[in-house]
Amino acid sequence: MNFIKNNLANALTLGNLFSGCVGAVHLVLGDYQTTAICIILSLVLDFFDGFVARALKSNSNLGVQLDSLADMVSFGFVPGLTMFVALAQNSNMDFPWYCYLGFLITVFSCLRLAIFNLDEDQKYYFKGLNTPSNTVLIFGLYYAFKENQSFGFLFDNINFLLGLTVVSSWLLISPIKMIAMKFKSMKLKDNYPKLALLIGAIIILLVFKTVGIPLVIIYYMIVSLLFQQQLK
Repeated sequence: MNFIKNNLANALTLGNLFSGCVGAVHLVLGDYQTTAICIILSLVLDFFDGFVARALKSNSNLGVQLDSLADMVSFGFVPGLTMFVALAQNSNMDFPWYCYLGFLITVFSCLRLAIFNLDEDQKYYFKGLNTPSNTVLIFGLYYAFKENQSFGFLFDNINFLLGLTVVSSWLLISPIKMIAMKFKSMKLKDNYPKLALLIGAIIILLVFKTVGIPLVIIYYMIVSLLFQQQLK
């Protein structure tokens, strides 16, 4: 019984990793809908591995390392691969050199995860855009485009895609404080940023549906900027 208790969180983390691997394969095969399901599953497992570890008091150094390694695939490699695919599909040539610049997102995701592991200040907020949110932004834009041609202005222009790659890479390691859904206090006034984010995100998704997925991340960044002084 103790074996299950001590390793349940790690099993969820490895499930996140496995889901990310499957999602990457299907993205290369052109099955972006299965990739979307895999990303959602990875997000759920990434949330619950930490939740379970805290609930069962089974936190460990191994779990910390596994979490970052799993995130590197699901939320580091997958968004970089998404940009690679988007750039490749925008070209008449087979994999021109600039397609590989999409993996700058993967490189900076790796750097961001390493910085996060060493930064003891990021307990109740994130410094820079966290990798799951960045994945939702990049893949969410791609998914909306493939589903109903939304954001066509972006995916029909190589320069815009490269610009998004640079912005995404910078956001991952930027000094901007971002809201984390961790509660330091249960006082209402201390949680205004989280409430504003939650209510706004629900409204955006109800109104815009699929298109609203990347818009929620943009809204998340805007709300975080507005509440910089309260994030600590």
